Amino acid sequence: MTVPESGPGSPTALGSPARLDGPWTHRDVAANGARFHIAEMGDGPLVMLLHGFPQFWWTWRHQLTALADAGYRAVAMDLRGVGGSDRTPRGYDPANLALDITGVVRSLGEPDAALVGHDLGGYLAWTAAVMRPKLVRRLAVSSMPHPRRWRSAMLSDFAQSRAGSYVWGFQRPWIPERQLVADDAALVGELLESWSGPKPLEEEAVDVYRRAMCIPSTAHCSIEPYRWMVRSLARPDGIQFNRRMKRPVRVPTLHLHGSLDPAMRTRSAAGSGEYVEAPYRWRLFDGLGHFPHEEDPVAFSNELISWLKDPEPDR
Repeated sequence: MTVPESGPGSPTALGSPARLDGPWTHRDVAANGARFHIAEMGDGPLVMLLHGFPQFWWTWRHQLTALADAGYRAVAMDLRGVGGSDRTPRGYDPANLALDITGVVRSLGEPDAALVGHDLGGYLAWTAAVMRPKLVRRLAVSSMPHPRRWRSAMLSDFAQSRAGSYVWGFQRPWIPERQLVADDAALVGELLESWSGPKPLEEEAVDVYRRAMCIPSTAHCSIEPYRWMVRSLARPDGIQFNRRMKRPVRVPTLHLHGSLDPAMRTRSAAGSGEYVEAPYRWRLFDGLGHFPHEEDPVAFSNELISWLKDPEPDR
């Protein structure tokens, strides 16, 4: 069931946790049979920012301003089921979520975009670059290996399987949703703290993510992509998706990772370049955890913008 689009508890309501004030502007965009909330700033080539779990568009607040100042049209979207976007009863497989992203690019009237994805957003950015290559100008992924690398690591690397134990825990019905929102989403704060490096996220930021998770239906919709990723491993749709992802990425790719990431091990992410038949750059941030774009936003933004402006990024 889709959450109502108006009313005091809805994601679109004035003062909602999904629509925080700032130098950006908020609006809704229709794409792929649903409505998506975006925050945007600046003019120039489109850079689409895709959040991960357990966050929403606001995780890119630092990059929105940095990219706009650098001459880009920066757009951070809420993925299906999260933040201010529609909560639909189905459609949380990666292929459909990737079509959400490319559909938003088209709805914005742009010929293509540089996709920047973190965590789950990175998984979907990899997917979109394979499925709709003409709409992806460049690809930047943080804290997430290529989907085939992710699958291999989760199934064959005990250390990564243990680090990603939350994904296995999500396979239970209803219990994970209740745990996520219990005590004003205290578990969200625990996950953010445990996945960060030595410099944790600011307490105010953690409170924002906790409030956003408490928007009705968000917890369930946030978990659904992970349920598909595991439950489809032996199903025809999952096998077909894994085969489809054999197609190489043919756009310049920047792969960013924190050296102390406890949720996605460096060993799991490294090596994703084997799926890229284009200039590929690997950048490891020493001393950072799973959220390099928030733990050190200046270093992350500088690396990203320098790469975006490089006309010939070398392999």
